[in-house]
Amino acid sequence: MQKVIIIGGGIIGLSTAYYLNKAGADVTVLDKGLLDDNCSFGNAGMIVPSHFVPLAAPGMVEQGIRWMFDSKSPFYVRPSFNLDLFSWGIKFLKSANKTHVAKAAVPLRDLSLLSSALYTDLAKEKYLEFGLANNGILMLYKTEKAGEEEVHLAGKAKALGLDVEALSADQCRALQPDLQLDIAGAVHYRCDGHLAPNNLMRNLTALLENAGVKIARGSEVTKIDQHQGKITDVHAATGTYQADEVVIAGGAWSPAITKLVDLNVPLMPGKGYSFMYDEPQKRMHIASLLMEARVSVTPMGNQIRFGGTMELGPMNDKVNMNRVKGIVEAIPKYFPDLRPAVPEVSKIWHGFRPCSPDGLPYIGRAGKYQNLVIAGGHGMMGLSLGPATGKLVTELMTGAKPSIAVDAFNPDRYL
Repeated sequence: MQKVIIIGGGIIGLSTAYYLNKAGADVTVLDKGLLDDNCSFGNAGMIVPSHFVPLAAPGMVEQGIRWMFDSKSPFYVRPSFNLDLFSWGIKFLKSANKTHVAKAAVPLRDLSLLSSALYTDLAKEKYLEFGLANNGILMLYKTEKAGEEEVHLAGKAKALGLDVEALSADQCRALQPDLQLDIAGAVHYRCDGHLAPNNLMRNLTALLENAGVKIARGSEVTKIDQHQGKITDVHAATGTYQADEVVIAGGAWSPAITKLVDLNVPLMPGKGYSFMYDEPQKRMHIASLLMEARVSVTPMGNQIRFGGTMELGPMNDKVNMNRVKGIVEAIPKYFPDLRPAVPEVSKIWHGFRPCSPDGLPYIGRAGKYQNLVIAGGHGMMGLSLGPATGKLVTELMTGAKPSIAVDAFNPDRYL
């Protein structure tokens, strides 16, 4: 039986453990935390084939520069004398062009559609309830300019074979008639969906442990031994581990782990915030993105999760209340009867999204080693792309034909 160590217990690591376990592998997951509050817990819970445009896009540079001077804006690069940030930024600028965007669309679409189909299968697992809703996501806009951009993008989505429709404001109101809506229109990506991340992570963890997957919490990896192009020992706070194969799926902490094996896998943490809002009437059942504000709105049972912002820079645990206020102030501009108060700091969740410079994840074998796979850099789409990534990693390890082409996700592309 093949022994595998997975470093990282977020959705990427757990999804990989799920498919490897199904394939008969002896799997151990090492995580530095307790698996109760990583980035996979507090995100928007969206499944997004609609997101076929990578973060590294031409308009993002111009828009990002404007946003940097607004303390409540959805995007911010924190000034820092950090060489990793500078190097990442140069690579980002090189990728932010039309050629890259066009080249990335198909692999991102294929990865997302695979993941969406796998989530539908996962929802059939006994004891793995996570509130899956395959009813799309509404891209709500208030201005004519934003509307033109979204409708134009919807045309590209249709050309890629995605199920999408432009809606008038009245058509949008008819979908959720009990909610007040102040918009100019919307684009409905019916290919998208949403789920409850907290339920998914807790239930998936329990399912894996019941299936024999060993999960070592509080196991920060401190050293990795190698010999003749092969990983031999992984040293963690809970002991030393050996395996036939190793997967690095440490999310925003992956760069520190890959440096232990002398690999440079460029990633920058993008801090995001979210908070919950009680909505016992359950008037909302379709998740939304508020396009001008870049705020996510996801119904989760008797609550709604609001989230947003992207702060790029070295990690810190400080909550930037201006960014949170920006989220709060945007909501009633689209939903007049949803007026959340600015939450207390203790009620605000924050996490770090692992962002690659070109907006494409890393999925594949590290060429320097015979038995090391990298799975990371999914940015804001980690939860959405988790199952597909786990499936592809398993196929690579077992020698099965990959479900989709993985060349675009080569982890050695910056060597």
